[in-house]
Amino acid sequence: MHRRPLATGLAAAILGGLAAAHAAAALKTGDAAPDFTLQGYQAGKPLTFSLAQARKKGPVVLYFFPAADTKGCNIEAKMFADAIPQFKAAGATVIGVTAGNLDKLKQISSDTDKCSGKFPVAADPGAKVARQYDAILPMKPDWSDRTSYVIAPNGKVVHAYSKLDPNEHVSQTLGAVKGLKGGK
Repeated sequence: MHRRPLATGLAAAILGGLAAAHAAAALKTGDAAPDFTLQGYQAGKPLTFSLAQARKKGPVVLYFFPAADTKGCNIEAKMFADAIPQFKAAGATVIGVTAGNLDKLKQISSDTDKCSGKFPVAADPGAKVARQYDAILPMKPDWSDRTSYVIAPNGKVVHAYSKLDPNEHVSQTLGAVKGLKGGK
């Protein structure tokens, strides 16, 4: 009979609890999405992104990512960049927001293996906006978590998805955008 040491069992329980807390740490469908204005880049050019202004054009896909130019975040950025034509066809705006590695945002905004200049990425110094959205990385509270939202033009959250694995964020948000009737 194989016995697990108590410390291993405790570590597994703690990590399991963190994962459960991580999955629950997001605004819920129907919640009001806090408006914000952040500085960022698209295709290497500085910009100011206003959620209130973007919502006037249709639904907004707001995705938080932990840190610019890291493996998972690069994968996610490339997946969003590849899907931008589908988001645009559905009338949606995409914005990526991070509190980590802010000095690398300009570079990733235009890199062909990342955003490819197809959507803006914005800096969230001190994770102030991420805190409003309950999208804080538990193990690094000054960084944003990997959490994606679809926000309707009326300012309500219509979809929230939080998971560190970047692979489902695009399909989750694109499915929610396509499910909106009239973008409301």
